Amino acid sequence: MDFTEYQKNTKETAIYPNNMEGGFYYPALGLAGEVGELLNKIKKIARDKKTPDIEDLKGEIGDVLWYLSQLSNEFGIDLGQAADENIKKLKSRKERGVISGSGDNR
Repeated sequence: MDFTEYQKNTKETAIYPNNMEGGFYYPALGLAGEVGELLNKIKKIARDKKTPDIEDLKGEIGDVLWYLSQLSNEFGIDLGQAADENIKKLKSRKERGVISGSGDNR
C-alpha cells in the first residue's frame, strides 16, 4: 500500500472526540503522544540492553503513521506527495554534499 492509499483509508477510522471535531489539534497531540510511546520503548531497549520486539515497535510505528496521516488530512497535504518531495530534497542535498549540514535551506 502506498502512502496516498493509506491516507485515504485512515479517514474511515478517524473518529475524534466531540470537542475536537474538524481540527488539527487531536491528530497533532495524538502524534506527539504516539512518538513518545515509541521513544519510551526504544529507551527501554537501550537501558535494559534487550532485543527489540519488532512486532511491538511495528505497532507503535503504525500508530505514529496513522496520526501523521490524519494530521496531513487536516491540512490537505497528500502524504505520498510529501514523501516524494522529501526524498527529492534529500537526494539533492546528497548530490550537493550538504546532506549532513544544518539548516532548512541547504
